[in-house]
Order: sequence, then C-alpha cells, then structure tokens
Amino acid sequence: MNIILLGPPGAGKGTQARFLVEERGMVQLSTGDMLRDARTSGTEMGNKVAAIMDAGQLVTDEIVIGLIEEKLTTESGSGFIFDGFPRTLAQADALNALLAKLGQTLYTVIEMRVDDEALIERITGRYTCGDCGAVYHDKTKPTKVEGKCDVCGGTNMVRRADDNEEALRTRLMEYYKKTSPLIGYYYAKGDLRPVNGLADMDEVKASIAAILD
Repeated sequence: MNIILLGPPGAGKGTQARFLVEERGMVQLSTGDMLRDARTSGTEMGNKVAAIMDAGQLVTDEIVIGLIEEKLTTESGSGFIFDGFPRTLAQADALNALLAKLGQTLYTVIEMRVDDEALIERITGRYTCGDCGAVYHDKTKPTKVEGKCDVCGGTNMVRRADDNEEALRTRLMEYYKKTSPLIGYYYAKGDLRPVNGLADMDEVKASIAAILD
C-alpha cells in the first residue's frame, strides 16, 4: 500500500507518517532524509548528490526519482509513505511512471487540510524543551511553571527561528504556488482523500486509519 501525504508546512505530515511507520510497518520516504542519507552513503548516486549540493545547486527531479527507485527496490515493509514528494505536476507524472515500471500502484493521496490563520497561530505559539524535546504551546499547552519543562525540569526553552508569522506565510505561499495544483490533479484521478489537519492528533490518526482500512 503506497500513499502520499499532502499538506502545507506544519500540517502534521511528519507526525502522522511516524504513526504509520510504528503501527503499520510502512516505510517513510522523506525527500530531505533521502538526500542527506545519499550524501554520506559513498555510492555513485550519493557522490553525485553530494557534488550538486556542495556546489549550492538544486538536485534534479531525475536524481530524486533515482533515489526513490533505490528505496522502493531495496527496502521492504507494508507500503511506502511519500512525504514531501511529489511537489510538482512533473514529479507526480514521474512518480506514476516509476510505480508502473516497478509494477506498483498508488493506493491513495491523503490531503491534510488546514485553515491558514489557525495553522499560523498553532505554529508560532509552539516551543520545545531544548533538553528533552517535550513540545509546548503558548495557548493550548503552556508549561505548568513558566519557563520550566514539565517532563525534565529543564529551563532551556527553544523556538524554531522560522516559526514566526512572516516566515510561515512565505512557506505557505511557496506551498500553494508549487504544490496545490497536485490537489486538483489527484482529485481528477479519484485518488484524493481529505482529512482535517488541524484536528486533535489522535483524531487525524483515526481519520487516516479509516481511509486506509
């Protein structure tokens, strides 16, 4: 069972992918992770990726598809989760061609829908404990004692530099410009299944389970 998780930054794709990996034995294919792994792998493809990235250039779709093919043919599980790929219509066509070549199919595309303003509020208010990684939020989940982690008692609270409204709006605009055409593409193919990405984490998990089961 191969699926695509679609959604803007902060929609919770990574969290839900982790649940699918842990509970269903699926394999998560994150483009960023694959590129980082390839860069240090020492393989011919990895050396090519390293040279391109070291030169400050963008890795081509052809190379990314090559990395995905490598994973699809060497790793095993109950299916693959495409997270962060495809991002464009050209990449979607390339993925279709690759799956057909390997005798595989795409089961469904799960679109994690969000309200932009609610998403911005959720992300700009979040912070983590720099010591144990516990996650908090200014409004919905503040620490019991201000500045002190509930879990480990640490006081090293950290906010991501790009978790601010201006940076997030830029990332959202980039997503809608490049990736939103995929929503129409997969809807037309009958593959799209929307879920509420701003629901409680367990509710989102249940919604995805209902689609997959």
